[in-house]
Amino acid sequence: MTAKIAYGDVEVGTELPAQSFPVTRATLVRYAGASGDFNPIHWNERFAVEVGLPNVIAHGMFTMAEAIRVVTDWTGDPGAVVEYGVRFTRPVVVPNDDKGAVIEVSAKVAALLEDNRVRVDLLATSGGDKVLGMSRAVVQLG
Repeated sequence: MTAKIAYGDVEVGTELPAQSFPVTRATLVRYAGASGDFNPIHWNERFAVEVGLPNVIAHGMFTMAEAIRVVTDWTGDPGAVVEYGVRFTRPVVVPNDDKGAVIEVSAKVAALLEDNRVRVDLLATSGGDKVLGMSRAVVQLG
């Protein structure tokens, strides 16, 4: 399947629709079950604090996956993402309440590349802090 966005329809600076992704402790438990990552820093507040964290934190790979949804929703095709990388700059702290945390993600086309590809730079924050750095995806457009 090819992307629904045509290469000629984008330019440097094109903004993708921003999205917010809620994260609760229940979300983390479900992700732990799916990923097999049962590290107690993702579900046990006492343990997380004992190892120096402010509270339970979201899995880094979960945060990364939520962020790229902005790109895959924009293209309409997850297979259009040909490269994706991030640096984890701060954890997403998830309190044990009915609100949890929110990951806010915005993105824009940063470069037009060869072969109908574009580089998309993403900004992911939670609680006002940047949680992913150098978050970039290369996307094959139709």
